[in-house]
Amino acid sequence: MKINYDKYLEEIIKENEQKGIKPKLLLHTCCAPCSSSVIERLGKNFNITVFYYNPNIEPKEEYEHRKEEQKRFLKEINIGIKFEDCDYDNEEFKNISKGLESLPEGGFRCHECYKLRLIKTAQKAIELNYDYFGTTLTVSPYKNSQVLNQIGKEIEEKYNIKYLFSDFKKKEGYKKSIELSKEYNLYRQNYCGCLYSKNTE
Repeated sequence: MKINYDKYLEEIIKENEQKGIKPKLLLHTCCAPCSSSVIERLGKNFNITVFYYNPNIEPKEEYEHRKEEQKRFLKEINIGIKFEDCDYDNEEFKNISKGLESLPEGGFRCHECYKLRLIKTAQKAIELNYDYFGTTLTVSPYKNSQVLNQIGKEIEEKYNIKYLFSDFKKKEGYKKSIELSKEYNLYRQNYCGCLYSKNTE
């Protein structure tokens, strides 16, 4: 049975509002377009720092382009969101992809990629003393929110830091991200990130 993770998110927000707190959230983002509607939705309820860790993105020029677009978007919306950069760790992604290169987009290789990025986000959140870690990946209709949230839950339990459950494509989140991308003239890539996905699409 599918879990309504958007409802989980609403409950987390409501609980924090009742306590009168605005938690610190380290939010993994894959690109500016996906971050746009998520930041708009969460900005009032969380102190957000964007965490850019995407070792799957190739080639390097594409990675840099997406990163710079993310930084430009944060600068233009100008609501005080910090940006936490990370090394381009493409070899780490290649290591977890060995033997999975030919799998279709959305399969087990992608699940391992989600895990890689979310573990790094959780570790950084602990290091920097954040209350929650989360990701914008659930805004995409091409990403399995059930799988993503299950991975997040497992990492939460292993590392003892709260994961922000979400399904950001709900409440027309994906549609809103497209609208905001047009408003801010954001670069929208035509493949997820890794060359395996580009070659199998």
